[in-house]
Amino acid sequence: MDSSFPTRGQLERTLSQRIQALYRAQLEHRPSQVFCQMFDEKIAIILEDAVTQPEQLLVESGQEELGEQVREQLDQALQPQLKELIEEIVGVEVLDILSNTKIETGRTATVAILASPPSIRNS
Repeated sequence: MDSSFPTRGQLERTLSQRIQALYRAQLEHRPSQVFCQMFDEKIAIILEDAVTQPEQLLVESGQEELGEQVREQLDQALQPQLKELIEEIVGVEVLDILSNTKIETGRTATVAILASPPSIRNS
C-alpha cells in the first residue's frame, strides 16, 4: 500500500469542495451540496441547488426556454475550468465531460470520462 496516493474518499471530498468553490467564484452562486463519486475511469458529480437566481427569475417569469439556454451556456463556459480542476486533483486526463441541468429541480449532473483510473490507495 502506497500512502503517497490519496484514498478514493479523499479525492471525492476534494473534488466536491473545489467544484463548489468554482461555482462560487465564477457564478457568485453556492450550490447547497456537491456530491462526487468515482467509478474507475468515470466521475459522477451531482450539484444540488445549482440554478442561479437569474435563471430562476427567467423560469418564474415564463421564459423557461431562455433560462435553460442560459444554463446550457454557463455549463459550456465552465467546462474548461472544470476539466482543468478535475485533472489537477485526480492526476489523469479528462477525455470528455457530459453535463445536464434540470431547471425544475435545480440539479446539475455531470459525468467526467477519464483516460484511465486515478491512482488511489485503499482506505
